[in-house]
Amino acid sequence: MRTESVLPSRERTAGERFRSATVAPDDAIEILMVSLAPQPAAVRALASLLSQPERERAARFASGRDARRFIVRRARLRQLLGARLGVRPESVELVRGARGKPALANSGGDSLRFNLSHSEDLAVYALSSGREVGVDVEAIRPLPPPDADAIAACFFSRREYAAYRALDACDRPLGFFQCWTRKEAFIKALGEGLSHPLDSFDVSLAPGAPAELLRIEPSSGPGVERGWRLASFSPAPGFVAAVAVERR
Repeated sequence: MRTESVLPSRERTAGERFRSATVAPDDAIEILMVSLAPQPAAVRALASLLSQPERERAARFASGRDARRFIVRRARLRQLLGARLGVRPESVELVRGARGKPALANSGGDSLRFNLSHSEDLAVYALSSGREVGVDVEAIRPLPPPDADAIAACFFSRREYAAYRALDACDRPLGFFQCWTRKEAFIKALGEGLSHPLDSFDVSLAPGAPAELLRIEPSSGPGVERGWRLASFSPAPGFVAAVAVERR
Protein backbone atom coordinates (compact mmCIF):
# COMPACT_ATOMS: atom_id res chain seq x y z
CA MET A 1 0.00 0.00 0.00
CA ARG A 2 1.23 3.49 -0.77
CA THR A 3 0.09 6.88 0.43
CA GLU A 4 -0.61 9.53 -2.20
CA SER A 5 -0.72 13.32 -2.03
CA VAL A 6 -2.50 13.81 -5.36
CA LEU A 7 -6.22 14.46 -4.82
CA PRO A 8 -9.13 15.32 -7.08
CA SER A 9 -9.47 19.10 -7.47
CA ARG A 10 -12.76 19.10 -5.56
CA GLU A 11 -10.86 17.83 -2.50
CA ARG A 12 -7.96 20.29 -2.55
CA THR A 13 -9.62 23.11 -0.65
CA ALA A 14 -9.35 23.95 3.06
CA GLY A 15 -5.65 23.20 3.36
CA GLU A 16 -5.51 19.76 1.73
CA ARG A 17 -8.19 18.44 4.04
CA PHE A 18 -8.15 14.95 2.50
CA ARG A 19 -5.25 12.63 1.83
CA SER A 20 -5.72 9.38 -0.07
CA ALA A 21 -4.21 5.92 -0.04
CA THR A 22 -4.48 3.06 -2.51
CA VAL A 23 -4.82 -0.62 -1.56
CA ALA A 24 -4.50 -2.18 -5.02
CA PRO A 25 -5.81 -1.22 -8.46
CA ASP A 26 -8.08 -4.27 -8.71
CA ASP A 27 -9.84 -3.44 -5.46
CA ALA A 28 -11.40 -0.24 -6.85
CA ILE A 29 -11.80 1.30 -3.42
CA GLU A 30 -10.87 4.73 -2.15
CA ILE A 31 -9.25 5.33 1.21
CA LEU A 32 -9.02 8.89 2.49
CA MET A 33 -7.68 10.40 5.68
CA VAL A 34 -8.64 13.68 7.32
CA SER A 35 -7.62 15.63 10.41
CA LEU A 36 -10.35 16.14 12.99
CA ALA A 37 -8.70 19.28 14.38
CA PRO A 38 -9.34 22.12 11.90
CA GLN A 39 -9.64 25.77 12.89
CA PRO A 40 -12.76 26.78 14.91
CA ALA A 41 -14.19 28.71 11.95
CA ALA A 42 -13.96 25.58 9.80
CA VAL A 43 -15.72 23.53 12.49
CA ARG A 44 -18.59 26.03 12.58
CA ALA A 45 -18.92 25.88 8.79
CA LEU A 46 -18.89 22.08 8.83
CA ALA A 47 -21.58 21.96 11.52
CA SER A 48 -23.99 23.61 9.07
CA LEU A 49 -23.78 20.49 6.87
CA LEU A 50 -25.13 18.16 9.56
CA SER A 51 -28.69 16.92 9.85
CA GLN A 52 -30.76 18.00 12.83
CA PRO A 53 -30.32 14.62 14.61
CA GLU A 54 -26.56 14.88 14.07
CA ARG A 55 -26.49 18.38 15.57
CA GLU A 56 -28.48 17.16 18.55
CA ARG A 57 -26.08 14.28 19.01
CA ALA A 58 -23.08 16.64 18.86
CA ALA A 59 -24.69 18.80 21.54
CA ARG A 60 -24.94 15.83 23.90
CA PHE A 61 -21.17 15.29 24.10
CA ALA A 62 -19.83 16.31 27.49
CA SER A 63 -16.42 17.11 26.00
CA GLY A 64 -15.99 19.95 23.52
CA ARG A 65 -13.17 17.99 21.91
CA ASP A 66 -15.40 14.96 21.34
CA ALA A 67 -18.17 17.15 19.93
CA ARG A 68 -15.71 18.79 17.52
CA ARG A 69 -14.38 15.42 16.36
CA PHE A 70 -17.90 14.15 15.75
CA ILE A 71 -18.92 17.26 13.80
CA VAL A 72 -15.84 17.16 11.58
CA ARG A 73 -15.91 13.44 10.78
CA ARG A 74 -19.64 13.43 9.94
CA ALA A 75 -19.44 16.60 7.86
CA ARG A 76 -16.38 15.35 5.97
CA LEU A 77 -18.23 12.09 5.31
CA ARG A 78 -21.13 14.07 3.88
CA GLN A 79 -18.72 16.03 1.66
CA LEU A 80 -17.11 12.83 0.36
CA LEU A 81 -20.43 11.14 -0.38
CA GLY A 82 -22.04 14.25 -1.81
CA ALA A 83 -19.15 14.82 -4.22
CA ARG A 84 -19.46 11.27 -5.56
CA LEU A 85 -23.25 11.32 -5.75
CA GLY A 86 -23.44 14.78 -7.28
CA VAL A 87 -25.57 16.22 -4.47
CA ARG A 88 -25.09 18.79 -1.73
CA PRO A 89 -23.47 17.35 1.43
CA GLU A 90 -26.40 18.34 3.63
CA SER A 91 -28.85 16.46 1.40
CA VAL A 92 -27.07 13.09 1.73
CA GLU A 93 -29.43 10.65 3.49
CA LEU A 94 -27.74 8.26 5.89
CA VAL A 95 -29.19 5.25 7.70
CA ARG A 96 -27.84 2.57 10.02
CA GLY A 97 -28.08 -1.18 9.56
CA ALA A 98 -29.41 -3.58 12.16
CA ARG A 99 -25.95 -3.74 13.80
CA GLY A 100 -25.22 -0.04 13.43
CA LYS A 101 -23.23 0.01 10.19
CA PRO A 102 -23.84 3.34 8.39
CA ALA A 103 -25.08 3.28 4.79
CA LEU A 104 -26.77 5.44 2.20
CA ALA A 105 -30.55 5.38 2.27
CA ASN A 106 -32.03 3.17 -0.48
CA SER A 107 -28.62 1.73 -1.33
CA GLY A 108 -28.38 -1.54 -3.22
CA GLY A 109 -26.72 -3.32 -6.12
CA ASP A 110 -23.67 -1.40 -7.35
CA SER A 111 -24.38 1.64 -5.20
CA LEU A 112 -21.70 3.41 -3.21
CA ARG A 113 -20.68 1.64 -0.01
CA PHE A 114 -18.54 3.20 2.70
CA ASN A 115 -17.15 2.84 6.18
CA LEU A 116 -15.23 5.10 8.54
CA SER A 117 -13.15 4.97 11.68
CA HIS A 118 -11.34 7.47 13.86
CA SER A 119 -8.66 7.54 16.53
CA GLU A 120 -7.68 10.71 18.37
CA ASP A 121 -7.66 13.53 15.76
CA LEU A 122 -7.45 11.28 12.69
CA ALA A 123 -10.36 9.87 10.67
CA VAL A 124 -10.09 7.27 7.89
CA TYR A 125 -12.79 6.70 5.25
CA ALA A 126 -13.14 3.77 2.85
CA LEU A 127 -15.47 3.93 -0.18
CA SER A 128 -16.33 1.24 -2.69
CA SER A 129 -18.78 0.75 -5.54
CA GLY A 130 -21.04 -2.24 -4.97
CA ARG A 131 -18.75 -4.05 -2.54
CA GLU A 132 -18.99 -4.14 1.23
CA VAL A 133 -16.04 -2.50 2.97
CA GLY A 134 -14.86 -2.01 6.54
CA VAL A 135 -12.03 0.09 7.97
CA ASP A 136 -10.47 0.60 11.39
CA VAL A 137 -7.66 2.85 12.68
CA GLU A 138 -5.85 2.98 16.02
CA ALA A 139 -3.05 5.03 17.53
CA ILE A 140 -0.17 2.71 18.41
CA ARG A 141 0.49 3.04 22.12
CA PRO A 142 2.02 0.82 24.78
CA LEU A 143 -0.59 -0.87 26.93
CA PRO A 144 0.26 -2.13 30.41
CA PRO A 145 1.18 -5.81 29.94
CA PRO A 146 -1.64 -7.16 32.13
CA ASP A 147 -4.21 -5.13 30.19
CA ALA A 148 -2.89 -5.92 26.72
CA ASP A 149 -2.50 -9.61 27.51
CA ALA A 150 -5.95 -9.81 29.08
CA ILE A 151 -7.59 -8.13 26.07
CA ALA A 152 -5.71 -10.38 23.67
CA ALA A 153 -6.69 -13.49 25.64
CA CYS A 154 -10.34 -12.41 25.63
CA PHE A 155 -10.78 -11.17 22.05
CA PHE A 156 -8.09 -12.82 19.92
CA SER A 157 -8.51 -16.36 18.62
CA ARG A 158 -6.26 -19.05 20.08
CA ARG A 159 -4.02 -18.91 17.01
CA GLU A 160 -3.78 -15.12 17.17
CA TYR A 161 -3.09 -15.13 20.90
CA ALA A 162 -0.28 -17.65 20.45
CA ALA A 163 1.22 -15.50 17.66
CA TYR A 164 0.93 -12.39 19.83
CA ARG A 165 2.59 -14.06 22.83
CA ALA A 166 5.42 -15.26 20.59
CA LEU A 167 6.39 -11.70 19.62
CA ASP A 168 9.32 -9.91 21.21
CA ALA A 169 8.21 -7.41 23.84
CA CYS A 170 9.17 -4.48 21.58
CA ASP A 171 6.95 -5.80 18.78
CA ARG A 172 3.86 -6.50 20.87
CA PRO A 173 2.25 -3.03 20.75
CA LEU A 174 2.28 -3.00 16.93
CA GLY A 175 1.29 -6.67 16.73
CA PHE A 176 -1.61 -6.05 19.12
CA PHE A 177 -3.02 -3.12 17.15
CA GLN A 178 -2.44 -4.79 13.78
CA CYS A 179 -4.52 -7.71 14.97
CA TRP A 180 -7.19 -5.47 16.48
CA THR A 181 -7.61 -3.22 13.43
CA ARG A 182 -7.72 -6.18 11.03
CA LYS A 183 -10.38 -7.96 13.06
CA GLU A 184 -12.42 -4.77 13.44
CA ALA A 185 -12.20 -3.97 9.74
CA PHE A 186 -13.47 -7.44 8.83
CA ILE A 187 -16.44 -7.51 11.19
CA LYS A 188 -17.34 -3.95 10.16
CA ALA A 189 -17.30 -5.01 6.51
CA LEU A 190 -19.64 -7.86 7.39
CA GLY A 191 -21.93 -5.35 9.11
CA GLU A 192 -21.99 -7.47 12.25
CA GLY A 193 -19.83 -5.40 14.59
CA LEU A 194 -18.81 -6.99 17.87
CA SER A 195 -21.82 -9.31 17.72
CA HIS A 196 -19.73 -11.44 15.35
CA PRO A 197 -17.70 -14.08 17.23
CA LEU A 198 -14.12 -12.82 17.17
CA ASP A 199 -12.65 -16.29 17.65
CA SER A 200 -14.36 -17.56 14.48
CA PHE A 201 -11.60 -16.21 12.23
CA ASP A 202 -7.84 -15.65 12.34
CA VAL A 203 -5.80 -12.75 10.97
CA SER A 204 -2.05 -12.30 10.64
CA LEU A 205 -0.52 -9.84 13.11
CA ALA A 206 3.29 -10.08 13.12
CA PRO A 207 5.05 -6.83 12.19
CA GLY A 208 6.31 -7.06 8.61
CA ALA A 209 3.97 -9.91 7.67
CA PRO A 210 1.30 -9.32 4.99
CA ALA A 211 -2.22 -8.65 6.22
CA GLU A 212 -4.21 -11.86 5.67
CA LEU A 213 -7.38 -13.61 6.70
CA LEU A 214 -5.89 -16.96 7.68
CA ARG A 215 -9.09 -18.78 8.64
CA ILE A 216 -12.83 -18.15 8.58
CA GLU A 217 -15.34 -20.60 10.01
CA PRO A 218 -18.00 -21.08 7.29
CA SER A 219 -20.79 -21.31 9.87
CA SER A 220 -19.79 -18.21 11.86
CA GLY A 221 -22.38 -15.87 10.32
CA PRO A 222 -23.79 -14.25 7.18
CA GLY A 223 -21.40 -12.90 4.56
CA VAL A 224 -18.35 -14.96 5.50
CA GLU A 225 -18.81 -17.21 2.48
CA ARG A 226 -17.93 -14.32 0.17
CA GLY A 227 -14.27 -13.73 -0.71
CA TRP A 228 -12.53 -10.94 1.21
CA ARG A 229 -9.31 -8.99 0.83
CA LEU A 230 -7.53 -7.57 3.86
CA ALA A 231 -4.83 -4.88 3.84
CA SER A 232 -3.02 -2.79 6.44
CA PHE A 233 -1.43 0.63 6.13
CA SER A 234 -0.14 3.52 8.22
CA PRO A 235 -2.35 6.58 7.62
CA ALA A 236 -0.07 8.83 9.70
CA PRO A 237 3.03 8.41 11.90
CA GLY A 238 2.13 6.51 15.04
CA PHE A 239 -1.10 5.06 13.62
CA VAL A 240 -2.02 1.74 12.04
CA ALA A 241 -5.14 1.00 10.02
CA ALA A 242 -6.73 -1.92 8.18
CA VAL A 243 -9.34 -2.25 5.47
CA ALA A 244 -11.41 -5.28 4.48
CA VAL A 245 -13.23 -5.33 1.14
CA GLU A 246 -15.45 -7.87 -0.54
CA ARG A 247 -13.91 -9.43 -3.64
CA ARG A 248 -15.66 -9.41 -6.99
